[in-house]
Amino acid sequence: MLLLACTVVALIWANSPLAPYYTALWHTQFTVGLGNFQLSHELHFWVNDALMAVFFFVVGLEIKRELLAGELASARQAALPILAALGGVVVPALLYTLLNVGGPGARGWGIPMATDIAFAIGVMALLGERVPLGLKVFLTALAIVDDIAAVLVIAVFYTANLAWGALAAAALCLLLALAANRLGVRHPLPYALIGTVLWVTVLQSGIHATLAGVLLAFTIPSRTAINPREFLAHARGVLDHFQRASETEPLDILSDIEHQTAVEALEDACEKVQPPLHRLEYALHPWVTFLIMPLFALANAGVSLAGDLGKMVTEPITLGVVFGLVAGKPIGVTLASWLAVRFGLASLPANVSWRHIHGAGWLAGIGFTMSLFMTGLAFAADGQLTAAKVGILLASICAGIVGSVILMRMPPSRPTTPQLN
Repeated sequence: MLLLACTVVALIWANSPLAPYYTALWHTQFTVGLGNFQLSHELHFWVNDALMAVFFFVVGLEIKRELLAGELASARQAALPILAALGGVVVPALLYTLLNVGGPGARGWGIPMATDIAFAIGVMALLGERVPLGLKVFLTALAIVDDIAAVLVIAVFYTANLAWGALAAAALCLLLALAANRLGVRHPLPYALIGTVLWVTVLQSGIHATLAGVLLAFTIPSRTAINPREFLAHARGVLDHFQRASETEPLDILSDIEHQTAVEALEDACEKVQPPLHRLEYALHPWVTFLIMPLFALANAGVSLAGDLGKMVTEPITLGVVFGLVAGKPIGVTLASWLAVRFGLASLPANVSWRHIHGAGWLAGIGFTMSLFMTGLAFAADGQLTAAKVGILLASICAGIVGSVILMRMPPSRPTTPQLN
């Protein structure tokens, strides 16, 4: 809802008498430096290249978690969302290319590949019991694979000329982070410091700076310092100590050293049993959800609709984005899923029908955040940026409405429970 509100505010602001202030705000110079080293860029850069690096860091943590212990951890489990995501990546890119081949918009083929997981899962949440749990898991895993594809496309196809010295420095930063992982460093501060230097070196190398977030995420430890059995034994001992202290002294945490020691020991044990990957993802998720993504929407969704809107809608770039998202996504996701099941590579999740898969394919056509991000990488000219953003907004609205209607017409999902004999 916050993301949607910021989008509406940006559109109204950019098409009001206050539009010059909108443009001036995001072109304001902002300088960060230490000693002789200084980075001076417009505010729009700091949102799209610095704050979005944190967004990509959380995406990287989610990808690593899914690969290690989530829906992508086993080949059989991951087959359906992976193949569905590939269909939802290839078909939109092909449709866009067919409408823009040889034209000035040909470079934007990556724009309709993306799925905005926040909007798509948000719509599913609003539909309640009409969306079975298996479908939510399917769409989440599909969006994660989409993100992997987007990261690869950015790294391979939307990268400028490489500065090999800066790239070598970035590689050294990654080696330091990996070494910290292997040495058992679990505190986030060393990784934050290494990550900051990594971001600067990646920025200087010519690769898009946000990829530093994904790279750093894969170096974050996913192991626990103590295993669950040790944690249980230690926690029981600490709680027994706390109880014995309560029997001999009044229960006053503020003044009693025994109680304080027990609580601190339990807190330390809780920290050791949680992987740093999980703790960082949990800690950063609210900042990404409620600050970074809304700021990104506010900075990038302000499209001026002045001029001939009818002509703008018929631009090849706009049509390519619209057809890619509203036709390519549902066709690609549904067809790839059907082929995967047909040839025995995967099976449908429990309580999920083909109408559910088709509805999820439409929701996958809500590109928004990642599509807007890819637009900024693909195009520099104002006319091309505007055409692509109009296409993203129109397609995302259409895909969200159609997907919602399809799933809304499904009967409420009832979880299956075992029958007692």
